[in-house]
Amino acid sequence: MKIKITGANGYIGKKLIKLLQEKGHSVAGIDRKILYDSQEVIANQITGTDVIINLAGAPILQRWNNYNKYVIYNSRVLTTKKLCGAINSLTQDQKPKTFISASAISIYYPNLQHDETSRSLSYSFSGKVVMDWENASLDLDINIRRVVFRIGVVLGKNSSIMKKMIPTFKMGIGGTIGNGKQAFPFIHIDDVLNAFEGAVNNENYKGIFNLVAPEQINNQKFVKSLAQIINRPAFFKVPVFSVKLLWGEASEIILSTPRVIPDQLTKLGFPFKYPTIERTLQQIIV
Repeated sequence: MKIKITGANGYIGKKLIKLLQEKGHSVAGIDRKILYDSQEVIANQITGTDVIINLAGAPILQRWNNYNKYVIYNSRVLTTKKLCGAINSLTQDQKPKTFISASAISIYYPNLQHDETSRSLSYSFSGKVVMDWENASLDLDINIRRVVFRIGVVLGKNSSIMKKMIPTFKMGIGGTIGNGKQAFPFIHIDDVLNAFEGAVNNENYKGIFNLVAPEQINNQKFVKSLAQIINRPAFFKVPVFSVKLLWGEASEIILSTPRVIPDQLTKLGFPFKYPTIERTLQQIIV
């Protein structure tokens, strides 16, 4: 199949392109600048494509000043609106058959448990961004299969969180954030890639999917598991006030997280390679 990907230079995008090419697909990225161009320019880039995968979005874990909020919002919502408008402008024989978009679990209200049917949504800045991001593709041609993955914390050998945490834990200065009871909905990068690849090929993938591992853990469990695998102590506690001081309003995505269940993937029989935090971390670190 002919596949085009936005956000192709990101952590997920680079790995997904490699996987899909290995599976025999023709895959190319869509330059980020083009997504801010006219509908006609975008349409020319995607005409005749079988599948569009939408991963575009500026990093959300940064201080949320007015400018950064503007960039975070428009890099997801505006670009998706323009992309979907371009798709709808194509003739029926030139439109993609499938549209797969990244989303995020921050759409859910924190500290509650959610499957895909949950209506307890967050109206914080990050929650509103994700809601508008998903809504931006609701007007797609009804003949196009639409898949939305609400992704948890992605863990992998070169993921940003692991690159920051492993050296800290190896020095013996790792620890929980506050009391460590914050939910930690994680997913191994290989399971992320396999889910996207599955959505490309399997027409049973349609609608909203929580892309998180089945095991429900909190920050304390994550820290304990990581410390055990690295074989280092993790007695320190990162004070909540210091997280708020460092990240400001953005600290909510660290301190106030939802508990998320991958109900729809489970019903499809998705084969999680790394369903537990122990197996996930063992693959990353060993």
